[in-house]
Amino acid sequence: MGGYVDPSRENWQRFKDLPRDRPIHMLNLIKFRDLAEYPDGHPNHGKGLTGREAYDIYRAGFQRVVANDGAAMVWEAPMECVVTGPECEWDEAFVMGYPDIATFMKMVRNEEYIRDVVPHRTAAVADSRLIRFAG
Repeated sequence: MGGYVDPSRENWQRFKDLPRDRPIHMLNLIKFRDLAEYPDGHPNHGKGLTGREAYDIYRAGFQRVVANDGAAMVWEAPMECVVTGPECEWDEAFVMGYPDIATFMKMVRNEEYIRDVVPHRTAAVADSRLIRFAG
């Protein structure tokens, strides 16, 4: 499985080139690692956390960072079965809403987010898709 965790330069540029003054929705598709892969030196390295457990830590940190910025969960629900496509391709799917691209960019540039939150996502995720839609 090819693991996409971070955007390519080209995709990131396309994202930034789209209109910035309107709401956006971000579809998140996540496949967890069986065991989280924290780097040496991280406090959670070697603790045996699952990818889902590490992602739960990420989610709590993410929510703390965006709590006052107008970002909100638009849709989430437990997955039940795949009707079209391979079984077990994704473990989680949800849509986040942002009032505009500035709110999203503020989050990804936030020092707390980069330093304290992102490492949990990196440790947790084996593969993902982040797809922008007009809000």
